[in-house]
Amino acid sequence: MKKSAIIAWLMIVSCSVFAQEQLYFNPIYIPHTDTTSVFTPRDYSSGKKYPVLFLLHGCGGNYKQWSTIINVQKYADAYGFIVVCPDGLNDSWYINSPRKSMSRFEDFFFKDLLPTIKQKYHVEEESVFITGMCSGGHGALNLFAKKPELFRAAGSTAGVMDLRVEASNSSLRNIMGDADGETLKRFSMISNLDKIAASGKEIIFDCGNEDVNYQANNVFRQRCDEMKVKATYIAQTGKHDKAYWKRSIKAQFDFFKRIVME
Repeated sequence: MKKSAIIAWLMIVSCSVFAQEQLYFNPIYIPHTDTTSVFTPRDYSSGKKYPVLFLLHGCGGNYKQWSTIINVQKYADAYGFIVVCPDGLNDSWYINSPRKSMSRFEDFFFKDLLPTIKQKYHVEEESVFITGMCSGGHGALNLFAKKPELFRAAGSTAGVMDLRVEASNSSLRNIMGDADGETLKRFSMISNLDKIAASGKEIIFDCGNEDVNYQANNVFRQRCDEMKVKATYIAQTGKHDKAYWKRSIKAQFDFFKRIVME
């Protein structure tokens, strides 16, 4: 196990045979210790390898946010996935900040988190997936675009495809500084779709029609069509809230499971 990565871990065993584990990572690339929850399916054993899904929370949330929306353990059991819920450190936006040297989530993910998960758990390395909500949706596709060779597919649910939509968001300003519209556009997924197109891999994304990000997601779909990205897009009724994500995330799990079964 990497000495730089984990300083401790705590096993929380339920009354059944499965467990949720919490991992704690040193603040090497990030401003403070990161807590990550890992849910292993109930059939987890050393004699088998499992797909892994990184599930990223939204802006202002933490590693517990998805557990307030769905029963993550039940999803891990039903789909046979190891589900990893890292902490996005409130306002990291899952990027390497252009203004804060100790806010480099991309480096943390690729140099600490992902290698540790692969080392500590029985991961089917050709079946690594990532998705998330809101800023986590942007983060999931951003990480996928940076190193698509490390993933099989990626997703976003009500994700911020164009950072200019959130230009007034204090957490984004904290991480990006007084970035102008062109800089925000350059960091946005809507300007980096070519990297996903070049990978030839699949993505899934969705957005509710009452969401502030709805228009940007529609533009993103149009770009996917133009660039012939293998994309599944779901536009449906819904707001930017827990009720929407509780409904939307199942389609993403179904999508990733279908790819595993191919």
